[in-house]
Amino acid sequence: MKITKDEVLYVAHLARLALDEESIEKFAGQIDQILGYIEKLNQIDTQGIKPTSHAISLTNAFRDDEEKQHIERDLALANAPEKEDGSFVVPKVVG
Repeated sequence: MKITKDEVLYVAHLARLALDEESIEKFAGQIDQILGYIEKLNQIDTQGIKPTSHAISLTNAFRDDEEKQHIERDLALANAPEKEDGSFVVPKVVG
């Protein structure tokens, strides 16, 4: 599948990219190579291969919720750079 300059310019326009003539030629060649590789992959016999969503098998490492004793306020505030009335003092973020 040959990629034309017009197709590269169209995609560049959608991505709001300004490309010079040299870049257009370069990208057209690179995209053409990528699509050629994908075409090779499409020719592979995948009969009997189960579709996957990941290359490796993943499982979540969830743990059971356990009730624990909370940290004491004085201990939590011990290393705070600024504190006031038992709370952290932080910079104002919202106007």
